Amino acid sequence: MTAASTAKPRWHTLNLRIPAAERDLIDRAAESAGKTRTDFILEAARRAAEEALLDRALMVVSPEAYREFLKRLDRPAQPNERLRRTMRSKAPWQKI
Repeated sequence: MTAASTAKPRWHTLNLRIPAAERDLIDRAAESAGKTRTDFILEAARRAAEEALLDRALMVVSPEAYREFLKRLDRPAQPNERLRRTMRSKAPWQKI
């Protein structure tokens, strides 16, 4: 058996059954974004999957680290030069 025949496939198939109206909506959105239906659905599904997993992410820290975190959240923001420069600049829609 050759290495090529034992290699895992690069792509897998995912079949969906959806109403025509939903498929048409997805097709219109994909076209407006300049993407194929597959690329549009894959990007949307990947984004939703990442958000779902991030929403459930759990960070475990020591009580001391958590107290420090809360202390920093309660502290008033200290403007720095980068923030000052950003606040002085015009918004992109005002530059014209």
